[in-house]
Amino acid sequence: RWPGLAMLADEQREEDLRRFLRRVDDIANLVQGLNSTDPAVKEKTIAEAEKRLHDEEISQEKESKTMVNRTVINTQASDMANADEVNADGFLAILEKDAKERAERRKKNEHLANALKEKGNDAFRKGDYVIAIQRYTEGLEKLKDKQELYTNRAQAYLKMHEYEKAIGDCEWALKCNEKCIKAYFLMGKAHLALKHYSESRQCYEKILQIDPQKESLFKDCMNEVNLEEKRMKDEERAMKEVQSGKLAALSIKELLQKLDRPDHNILYYTGGIRLLTGAVKDCTEQTLFRTNNGFSILNDNEIVRRSFCAERKNTAEVDLSVSLLSLWQAVCTGNEENQRLLLTHPDVNAQLPKLLSSGVLEIQKETLALISLYSENENGRRLLVRHQDLTKWLQILMKFVISTDARASSAMNILSHLTEEERFKTQCHVMLSTGVLPLFTQLLTSAKLVNPAALAHCIGIMGNLCADIVTRTQMAESKECWQACLKLVDDCFYITTPKYQECLFAVLGLMMNLLLESNVIIQYFAVDISGRCMSLLRNKDGRIVTRAIGVLSRILPASSSAVEEVVKGGVVKKIIKFLKAGGQITSNYGIKTLSVCTRSNRQAQEDLVKSDKRFSVLLKLLDSENEMIVGNAAFCLGQCLAVPGAAASLLNSNVVMILLKHAGGDATRTLVQENAAIALGKLCVAEPRHVCQLRKLNGLAILNSSMKYVQS
Repeated sequence: RWPGLAMLADEQREEDLRRFLRRVDDIANLVQGLNSTDPAVKEKTIAEAEKRLHDEEISQEKESKTMVNRTVINTQASDMANADEVNADGFLAILEKDAKERAERRKKNEHLANALKEKGNDAFRKGDYVIAIQRYTEGLEKLKDKQELYTNRAQAYLKMHEYEKAIGDCEWALKCNEKCIKAYFLMGKAHLALKHYSESRQCYEKILQIDPQKESLFKDCMNEVNLEEKRMKDEERAMKEVQSGKLAALSIKELLQKLDRPDHNILYYTGGIRLLTGAVKDCTEQTLFRTNNGFSILNDNEIVRRSFCAERKNTAEVDLSVSLLSLWQAVCTGNEENQRLLLTHPDVNAQLPKLLSSGVLEIQKETLALISLYSENENGRRLLVRHQDLTKWLQILMKFVISTDARASSAMNILSHLTEEERFKTQCHVMLSTGVLPLFTQLLTSAKLVNPAALAHCIGIMGNLCADIVTRTQMAESKECWQACLKLVDDCFYITTPKYQECLFAVLGLMMNLLLESNVIIQYFAVDISGRCMSLLRNKDGRIVTRAIGVLSRILPASSSAVEEVVKGGVVKKIIKFLKAGGQITSNYGIKTLSVCTRSNRQAQEDLVKSDKRFSVLLKLLDSENEMIVGNAAFCLGQCLAVPGAAASLLNSNVVMILLKHAGGDATRTLVQENAAIALGKLCVAEPRHVCQLRKLNGLAILNSSMKYVQS
């Protein structure tokens, strides 16, 4: 009767069925995803399920708020659609319930997994890696997507040399967290152990991509890969030379075998070691020494070991030790793998500081030469810092300043290189007050009895160590240290030989660094220190004069008495003289000194006005590109404008324009604007005729804003 309506009902029923089946498929997929063993898939499915539940709730709310009038065409079709909706809603209800139950189970399992992780960590710390792996595995059975359990188990697998398993765990960890740095780090280690150098580098490069601040770790890791790859290539090349029958290669193995023979006298072993040293010519021989267990000579030969480790050595033992140190230099020069193996040997590690302190010239000389191989390059220094207790090394090496031979310069060069390592600076804290400072002050007060070139170098090293605030604070608070510095200044004052002048130059630099601190000891010595610097302004060495002015610029703020003394001594006139000729460093220190003197000393202000006619020097400094110089020059000018006639002397100059430029400028240091504005305000107050020039330059607004600085 109504074919059109019947056809419409059939289409509606078919569409409802298709929609229902789609929803059933979707829900089936969600259930499958929730049961997946892949943590990433499971996490994605949970998120999708939660989104569907949320959308369903919103849809139901909209339907409950909307009234629809429609004629029921086919009640059977409607009933089927309603049944479909009920079934779909039932699935969603089950899904929602399942999601809640899973969340509760996850919370419980996470607690259990964390407990098992801690048990695994405890076993790992004790070195029981098998138990650690078991606990981490049990934890993963509770929570399959816990990244820390994968990386911790990977670390344990590395310890067990099960590198493929370690890589597998790292890959799972990255599925849990694609930016897990620890996973890439451990995977890089595992690939390296498997000689997969390219893959190892890729892992470390990922670390740097994730966190650019890990550059230091990245460099260390890449260096390790490069060294390991080089080691393998060297050993392959060395093996080929042995197989080809080359005499040089074969001789290394033969000599080591002879040294391995027991029960010979000490002279036999000393001679053999010297022959072996002569046979090591290049990287191939160095590699063969390593691959034929050359470094085990201390372990395998009791006579060699006993002689090398003896506290008090006889002549034969000294000769053997010197020969052994020479051999190690030959096999370690330019060979970082050999350097690492030698330094990690327990006996060598323990004996190096003892050999340095032995007092035997030849042993000390060869020990210093060996250590220099390490200190001269970054990787070598890191080996020293990592494997040696360097807390006493500053004190031990500093003692060589009294040596008149090459040992002094060798020791200072080593120290100079070591100060580039932050960990060395930190280790120096341990013995600084009890061992280093007493020795250092003794050296300073005995300048005429020690090696002056080494002393100058030593003072410079201590100055560099002052970059560390702990070291600087301890030294700046040492009364004995300041007394020793002044004593050295006095001793070197009349000795014009270059070596002693270098000592003077170095100690002034040290004093400048120490004056970055402020304490009662510095205040106590301020007058004495400034007095010595005033005397040094007559020195013929421009570098010493510059540093003397630098010390003045830092010591004078600590004491008004010191300011009075130097002003009486004519410091203003002398500084103006240096500023007329000076370079930028001298100008920086000089104008800072004048700003301190003119801040509160009327005599200094008057001396400056007299010495610097029409303020030609200050005006020149105001044109400097150095903001510190400009700021201090503006300050000095502002202070001196209180002197009668000072402001009037500037009437025909371009001072207003210069100050206006700085007061309204965009200098990084706000003190430049402030000091220029203050000077500009004081200029117009002291001499109102400058206001005319200010009006011409449309600068009254800046002048008005500067008045707040004048009042303050």
